[in-house]
Amino acid sequence: MSEQATKTSDKRSRFVYQDDELIEKPFNWTQMGRLVHYMKPYRKQLIPIVVLMMVIGTATRLAIPAIIALAIDQAIFPDDGAGSYTKLYTYASWMLGLYLIQWAANTFRIRFTNIIGQQIIYDLRKDLFSHIQKLSFRFFDKRPAGSVLVRITNDINAMQDLFTNGVVNLMMDCVQLVGIVVILLLLNFQLGLAVMITVPLMFLVSSALRRRIRLAWQDVRTKQSRINAHLNESIQGIKVTQAYVQEKDNIGFFENMNHTNLKAWNKASAMNQMFGPVIEITSAVGMLILFWYGSHLIQTEVLTIGLLVAFAQYIGNFWDPINRLGQMYSQLLIAMASSERIFEFMDEKPNVGELESAKELTEIRGDVSFENIVFEYEKGRPALKNISLDVKAGQSIALVGHTGSGKSTIINLLCRFYDPVEGRVLIDGQDIRDVTIASLRSQVGIVLQDTFIFSGSIRDNIRYGRLDATDHEVVLAAQAVGAHDFIMDLPDGYDTEVQERGNILSMGQRQLLSFARALLADPRVLILDEATASIDTETELKIQEALKTLLFGRTSFIIAHRLSTIRHADNIVVLDHGVIMEQGNHDELMARGGIYRGLIDAQYRFLSA
Repeated sequence: MSEQATKTSDKRSRFVYQDDELIEKPFNWTQMGRLVHYMKPYRKQLIPIVVLMMVIGTATRLAIPAIIALAIDQAIFPDDGAGSYTKLYTYASWMLGLYLIQWAANTFRIRFTNIIGQQIIYDLRKDLFSHIQKLSFRFFDKRPAGSVLVRITNDINAMQDLFTNGVVNLMMDCVQLVGIVVILLLLNFQLGLAVMITVPLMFLVSSALRRRIRLAWQDVRTKQSRINAHLNESIQGIKVTQAYVQEKDNIGFFENMNHTNLKAWNKASAMNQMFGPVIEITSAVGMLILFWYGSHLIQTEVLTIGLLVAFAQYIGNFWDPINRLGQMYSQLLIAMASSERIFEFMDEKPNVGELESAKELTEIRGDVSFENIVFEYEKGRPALKNISLDVKAGQSIALVGHTGSGKSTIINLLCRFYDPVEGRVLIDGQDIRDVTIASLRSQVGIVLQDTFIFSGSIRDNIRYGRLDATDHEVVLAAQAVGAHDFIMDLPDGYDTEVQERGNILSMGQRQLLSFARALLADPRVLILDEATASIDTETELKIQEALKTLLFGRTSFIIAHRLSTIRHADNIVVLDHGVIMEQGNHDELMARGGIYRGLIDAQYRFLSA
């Protein structure tokens, strides 16, 4: 690693992601059971078909060495010394038939289990994504987006081999091992015991490697998660990186993370490869015992040449599944490392949950009350302190104050993105914790300063406010907020495709689309969170008329630093460090000469300078 990368890592160590710590737990069979649970819906397909193909494939594999022994002892070296080509051709035909049956059974099994395995991966990814959609803002506050992304993509992909063929191969290998041991002991009990004496030694050595290999693969998954988190952040922030000429610093930081990941992967891979030599050495020792003791048994006429050859083939077939089981165990460790991270998310409970008795919120009038609200993002650091506020249906409420005063927090509580530590929020006299979250948010619309535009057409982005809206309703919403003219100037009008975050549009145009989206949703309570901050003065004049249409008959909460946009609000609430300092309409607050008057005067002096 270069000296520059090291320096970069030192400078930016404070940015290392702390959410993906190494999970030091023993192999968790309960968690393995949770993975197997995803196979249960397909057991009626798996058990009869896959088990039948598995039995056929294993039985043919076990029968072939026995036929070779018969061919040697009866067709090549019979007791009477007279070989028989007829018998040899017969045994060869049997072997060919068994190989064909084995090939057909294995081919069908692999194709079938791949289809079922991919369906299981689909189910797991769908459940994880659906669960993440339900988690509260606190969950995302603590984690970079890339870390969440890697759980849904890389960690689930790491389990594909396990679900496609891993579990079935594990069963096949176990059945084959048991079958070989039984056959060896039946063919010659003493020789069977002699060649099996190395198995306990092999398991003792391999067991010592298991914990180190498991932790090594967990470390790999953690390093990869951090790389993905950094990649996501770097791509999202590329404009800032280039604006401040920090490309070299960013490349150096990524080089350090990439190098750390490479070392972790090499370490895990090296440990994983130690299984092979252990099994090969054990196999070699077993073969030495076989030929040493087997030759003695042949000389004493206890064993035939054919049986010795069959023993050698069975021993070879015995170590093959042992080797695969070693690889399977490593594969299982990789899958378990990923499953721990997946189920860590699946076990997360929303901080904002629904009561079992929660009912649908019927169509509301729009009365909103905050009663003695206390809220804190971090324990011991209240963001709101004993807030009480009554808003009548149809009123417009402006929230004013310095950054960090609690304006957005009030909005977050109204939408139930968070729940208060103390107090309650009421809509039409109902505690919003007593109603379903979907029915609440379906009647509360929100327009943010940083408008998110999805990949897709202009029409689809507006229709996101109400998916069943007609094309005509989409156009009417755009016309009402003054967005129609600029949309028609685009190459394909409403069918113009916009890329992620709508980069082909200006900030003001994206904001107008969000207004149209909110109007189309037709909420009873509307929230404008710095919604006109990115709009130029000319556009703002046009949109003021559109706002009258948008706000008419709705309860509205308006957060604005540009105080000229809130002069006509029915009630202006001035906040400072989570406390309501004063409230009233514009004229009342100006006459009072308090904090609001000071903000107005300061903004006027700034604009006049």
